[in-house]
Amino acid sequence: MLASSQTGSIAVSLAMILILGVGSQWLAWRIGLPSILLLLTAGVVAGPWQGWLEPDTLFGDLLLPAVSLAVALILYEGGLSLKVSELKKVGAVVRNLVSIGAAVTWIGSATAAHFVLGLSMPLSALLGAVLVVTGPTVIGPLLRHIRPTGAVGSILKWEGIVIDPIGALAAVLIFEALLIGKASTAAGFAAVAVGKTILLGGGIGVISAALLTLVLARFWLADHLQNAVSLMLVIAAFTVSNLLQEESGLLAVTVMGFVLANQKKVDVAHIVEFKENLQVLLISSLFVILAARLRPEALREVGAREVLFVVLLIVAVRPISVFASTIRSKLTIREKLFLSWMAPRGIVAAAVASVFALRLAEKGYAGAERIVPATFFVIIATVAVYGLTAAFVARWLKLAESNPQGILFVGAQDWVQQAAALLNEKKFRVFLVDNNWENVNEARMRGLSTYAGSILDEKLLTTIDLGGIGRILALTPNDWVNTLALQRFEHVFGKANCYQLPPEEDTLKRRDEHKHIHGRLLFDEAATYDAVRMREFDGFTIKATRLSDEFTYDDYQEQYRQSAMPMFVIDARNRLHVITAKDGYQPEAGHTIIGFVKERRRTDPTTQRAGKPAPA
Repeated sequence: MLASSQTGSIAVSLAMILILGVGSQWLAWRIGLPSILLLLTAGVVAGPWQGWLEPDTLFGDLLLPAVSLAVALILYEGGLSLKVSELKKVGAVVRNLVSIGAAVTWIGSATAAHFVLGLSMPLSALLGAVLVVTGPTVIGPLLRHIRPTGAVGSILKWEGIVIDPIGALAAVLIFEALLIGKASTAAGFAAVAVGKTILLGGGIGVISAALLTLVLARFWLADHLQNAVSLMLVIAAFTVSNLLQEESGLLAVTVMGFVLANQKKVDVAHIVEFKENLQVLLISSLFVILAARLRPEALREVGAREVLFVVLLIVAVRPISVFASTIRSKLTIREKLFLSWMAPRGIVAAAVASVFALRLAEKGYAGAERIVPATFFVIIATVAVYGLTAAFVARWLKLAESNPQGILFVGAQDWVQQAAALLNEKKFRVFLVDNNWENVNEARMRGLSTYAGSILDEKLLTTIDLGGIGRILALTPNDWVNTLALQRFEHVFGKANCYQLPPEEDTLKRRDEHKHIHGRLLFDEAATYDAVRMREFDGFTIKATRLSDEFTYDDYQEQYRQSAMPMFVIDARNRLHVITAKDGYQPEAGHTIIGFVKERRRTDPTTQRAGKPAPA
């Protein structure tokens, strides 16, 4: 009976972790806050505040190994998002940020920890190493929300992922130095450890990626086993690397993800998608668990010193680190300032701090218990500050727009080029994607930004600059390609900003089975791809017409004998509205309509109404 009761209690605790974690993620998405803030709050409430969760009792000796494996999977997923094509543009800056910048951050954070928090120099050095890492799991969602222009987005993503194993290695070196005690011995150990980490971690990562690529390329695995085997290899690479050299496993899994993402032999999109879904569960659970481990008395000790410490990290250490790393770069002062205002700490910092603080406490090292509360306060404060202000700062620096009006066109047919060119003339940013080289070349001749390739291309999101773009219009002749395109980009633009042409009749018959995967239908329900093409063949062109008190929307329709098909409306405040089949938007005086119209011959006496000529 007792065993049954204990099992039930464990099941309740595990269920609570998942419910609090996933529930916090959902609530954060609904109200537009960084999810980590709510995850940490949930963990603190369930742990030190109410005592519902006791992770040390629940997991026992499994806690730290489980946390380490979860962090490894998160970094592997991060490595899968790194593309060589991005590195060509931002490689020098990223290299400096993870070397010069990391050193400056380490020294600056350690100095502040010693003089402000009053930690001993060895513990300050350890805390400084932990705080070198930024939070890719925080930065990623922020960048998707802000969509900054230029190279800053790629730089921040690369820095956040690459610097994690570097920070973890630095923490290992300091930890071992604390245990060794002698400076000369510690220096020798550090040199050997760095060399072994690079060789073993990097080598095992490359070998693991090559092995998985070979297995997939030779079709030695059934489709339903591929994700499971990928997961197995990641954990094996992490474990073996750590056995050979402590904490080299994080480098191994990051390298494995990077190599796998950039090889050309097999498609790994399904593996990337699986890891992204797994990451949500891991991050949700980890933050709740680690926050629940905080001691109530440690939380009560947080005061003015901790606040001052975080302020120094934000306004002094990070800017110095960025400007020291970008002295000879081509970045503008605005881009440097934005980089200086983006260094939230995340799950890796929390996990590394928890692991080493516990190990030091086991060794009886005085003051080790202060590292975890200090780290969590930095995480909470930096996520709150950057998460709530980054979008405003990006707009203030003119690196992002509060309501981006531009359009990503999927398809670059002639009529699409006409519409895009008119919008471009009106100062709205447009970008066209098409795998037809003839269409792409014609669009480029019109001065339009293009991408030659499939909208489903893995490299697309990391190749094109989405700054200033807030909507996607899928206009290809293939209804299912249109749907897949919107599925892929709905997390970038939101479902409300995803549009496609109405499906053809044969697709429409099956539409009830697929309502959940269709975007908003464009123009009117009869405006299928074939119908639009027929208009084009019939002599219709795309034209911009400004309405006034003298020339109203009714006059506009009468001018073109009710055959005009409005596509976009630019209102008096220069906001762009996309016409859909169901919104019933009514243009007014001062608005400009961009639509498909058929010009009538000037010799026709009915071409214009008396006293009301159509605007040019």
